[in-house]
Amino acid sequence: MTVHGSDRRRPDGVAIELASDDGRVAAVVSKLAGSLRSLVVDGVAIVEPTVEASAPPGAAGALLAPWPNRVDRATWQHEGELQHLEATEPELGHALHGLLLARELEVVAATNSWVELRARLGGEQGYPFAIEVTVRYSLRADGLDVEITALNRGSVRAPFAAGSHPYLRVGEVPVDELSVQVDADTELLLDERYIPIDRRAVAGTASDLRAGTPVPVAPRHAAFAMTGVPRPLVHALEAPDGTRVELHADPAFRFTWIYLAEALETDEGPRRALAIEPMSAPANALRTGEGLAWIEPGAEWSAAFSIRLVQASRDR
Repeated sequence: MTVHGSDRRRPDGVAIELASDDGRVAAVVSKLAGSLRSLVVDGVAIVEPTVEASAPPGAAGALLAPWPNRVDRATWQHEGELQHLEATEPELGHALHGLLLARELEVVAATNSWVELRARLGGEQGYPFAIEVTVRYSLRADGLDVEITALNRGSVRAPFAAGSHPYLRVGEVPVDELSVQVDADTELLLDERYIPIDRRAVAGTASDLRAGTPVPVAPRHAAFAMTGVPRPLVHALEAPDGTRVELHADPAFRFTWIYLAEALETDEGPRRALAIEPMSAPANALRTGEGLAWIEPGAEWSAAFSIRLVQASRDR
């Protein structure tokens, strides 16, 4: 039976608790930025917990739409007209991570094991389109499925891209004892303001993370892409005993950003934490057009990813 999500809100009024029938999987989702704030499987935390914060610190678990990452100088051109976005990264002058970071999404429906949230964009500064964005979080036996859908409710086609900003972890293992795996064959080279300016194949470079690299020697702020024939992607953090947290992404999320935060404000205090961010377009997509979906009036765009715990083999 479907119940309204507010029936299970936490005392802060914006967070919704999910739990599997057998109690093995639990998550907390916040209406603020449609963000994933906690995910625990078999007693193992697999995202950094930020339940006690109001807005998601460091964009932790946030839904990034209608663009992920940055728009250079918070401006872009649409049909010859200059669009001015709010510069939400004022130190660099960029528009960062879309229009939902400071927004409370509507809970459409929920059960004990899933919740669906929605935001309607229409006439925002610098984004003159009517887009309805929905995110659905659904527990699975080994973690969580996340589906993002965008419906164009306007009369003109609209540019759209999406992503998410989870900080993954493997239980109590410190991030510097983990290895990181990024399923990508290309690195997007960034300037000093974190805007892509070139690209190179990762093969033979320190940025080739496909086989797994210790976090302390991996890039701390880097962008990647998978080229060639589209296929599902699998990124991961792995502990020394072989326990892994995997992020499985649809081919639509062929761009990936990694970011090592030195002091993410979690429920356990400041922690070094690694974000592995699936994105359908790279930074600066509104200016370059790369990866943008152009959604026709009445049409939808949809893509999904999942976060999963893979327990170490007993014979390791």
